[in-house]
Formats: sequence, C-alpha cells, structure tokens
Amino acid sequence: MLTFGLIINPYAGIGGAVGLKGSDGEAVVAEAFARGAEQRSGARTEQALEVLLSYRDHCRFITCPDDMGANLLEKLGFDYQTLPISMALPTSAQQTREAAELMLSAKPDVLVFAGGDGTARDICAVIGEQLPVLGIPAGVKIHSGVYGVTPAASGEVLRHLLDGKLVDIREAEVRDLDEDAFRQNQVRAKHYGDMRVPQAGHFVQAVKQGGVEDESLVVADIAADIINSMDDDVVYLIGSGKTTLAIMDELCLDNTLLGVDAVLNRELIARDINEQQIWALMQDHVACKAVVSSMGGQGHVFGRGNQQFSPRILRALGKDNIVIISTKTKITALNGRPLIIDSGDATLDQEWHGTVEIVTGYNDRIVYPIA
Repeated sequence: MLTFGLIINPYAGIGGAVGLKGSDGEAVVAEAFARGAEQRSGARTEQALEVLLSYRDHCRFITCPDDMGANLLEKLGFDYQTLPISMALPTSAQQTREAAELMLSAKPDVLVFAGGDGTARDICAVIGEQLPVLGIPAGVKIHSGVYGVTPAASGEVLRHLLDGKLVDIREAEVRDLDEDAFRQNQVRAKHYGDMRVPQAGHFVQAVKQGGVEDESLVVADIAADIINSMDDDVVYLIGSGKTTLAIMDELCLDNTLLGVDAVLNRELIARDINEQQIWALMQDHVACKAVVSSMGGQGHVFGRGNQQFSPRILRALGKDNIVIISTKTKITALNGRPLIIDSGDATLDQEWHGTVEIVTGYNDRIVYPIA
C-alpha cells in the first residue's frame, strides 16, 4: 500500500484562457472570473488520477479539504485522509505552504501537486529535497522541470511505482517567471531551488554496449557515490554482500563479506561486529547510518544474512538513516516484486512499508516499493 500526498491549487491556470498570462494573486483570480474564466486544475488532476483507478485498493492519499483535493478523491473513490487546514476562498500561496508543512510531517511516499510554476515555488520553499514530489501540469506557466509532460504522464509515473517498476528519482529545477514583467513582454526567469522528482525511464546506466548494464562499472559507481556522500563524524555500518564490499575496497579497508563493519571518517573502527557491538557503538556515537544491499533474486533488505540489524537497531537508526544500494539489473530481476523487510518484528515491518530510495549509480537513484 503506497501513500500519496495530494495538493491541488484550485486556481492554477485560470488566467490563461482569458489572456492574463498567469494566475498568481487574488486580483488576477478575480479578474479572470470577471472575464468568464473556469477552473481547470481539478479536471487536469482527474486526468492524472484516472490512470490509477484500477489501483484504488493499493494506494491511499493524504490531501487537503474541498477543491484542494478531497472533493476529487471522493468523486473517484480513493481512500484518503484530510489534513486539518482551514479553507478560505480564493485559496492562497500561504495555504499551499501550510499544506506542504503538514505533508512534510505526514511523510507520504510521493507528494503530488497540481499547479504551475507559482505552485511549484510554494511547494519547493517548504519541501525542498526532503520528499519526492511530482507535479501535474495545470498552470499557465510550466517552466519548472518537476512536472509530467501531460497530466496522464504524471499518472503513468505513479502507476509505474504501484506496478513495482523501476522509477528513477532525479533533481529538477523549480523556475518561475516574473508575471508583471511577462505582461510587458519581458521574459525573466529565476531559479528558485531544486526538488527530487520520480521519473519513469532512464533505466540503464554505465553501459559498454547493447544497452546491457555492466555490473562491475555500476558497482564502482555506487561505491563512489556512497563514499562521496559520507559525512564526517558519522558511523557507517556497512552490511554484507558483494555490492557493499566495493565500498570497503574503494576505501582500501579490510572488510567482512558476510558481516557488518563500522567506518568512521573513512577509517575502519570495528570489523565483523554483532548486534550487541552495534548497539554499543550507537550508544557512543550520536550519528549512525547503515549501508545495505538487497539480496539478489529474493529482494530481502533485512532478515536474510544480516540479522545483526535487529529490530531495536533498526528502530534506533530510523528508516531515514538506512541507505540501500543495488544495481538496476538486480532490481529488474524481481519482476515488480517489492523489496522485503523481515526483521522479526511484524509491527516494525509494517511501519516501514511504502517506498524507499535505492542508490543505483553515481548520483543515480530510483524509488521502489518495500513490503
């Protein structure tokens, strides 16, 4: 069961058809209605969500009241929870930001929003790169790279996730025009930040020929990414497996192929440690992360070959401090089956279901279901 956040800007795009070249601000919305404009963002969102109608038993939504999401989800028959936001008409950028703040606390697998560049700016100001986001294009101006090319294309990305297919996640720019200057025929675009966006496609990297992933190159890329992202004064618990072995080899450190090693400031501080030793390390160091790989053919992340990561260890680390690495070939071989966490604590396993990000190369990540 995946959880999607949904925020609809009800007035996105309202000024386009009546020649206002934008929709930002109460005055523009009022003028648009005076010229006979009709709201269109709900219909655009419906086009995206219609792709998911056959998946209603496999996803749920966290959304906003009324035209900001709840009305449409009710109409389409999706399971949803409404955020405690007071509605005022016309809705404002402040309400969008308030909704984004609440979404950040709720932590949906993907935050979906419908709007234009102004809406993307508001979402980015709150979310930044903390949650994966996907835009449904509904505005007049769509210069930001966070939107699907069409509403249906945005829906297809979500469908890929629900099907367990590979979905890349990449940084994309949020850009917006100065509407006042634009109305004077002056195009001034500004970069307001970046967000992480799931994208269907781009499944093969580090190739030699014929579109076949070369495992040795990819594993080296993964190791370089992990090492480059290592923070100072953080203990990294390197799990078992050949993919994690490449990290230790690249660091020129002794390693335990079938055990857990601890690395601090790129130096080995403990080798082949058991559950109690991991727990003791975590008491002595405030910041700890685990780097683990999925088991080929089965998809287990925890519970097979790395029982040192017990439920109490996993709870203390938290899902956000687990880094999963894998080649895309290994994930593709699962044929859409989710990754598995079998920690021995059914409640923990249930709490961690949803989606996870997997490092699949250098600066290359995918989003994938975990059950």
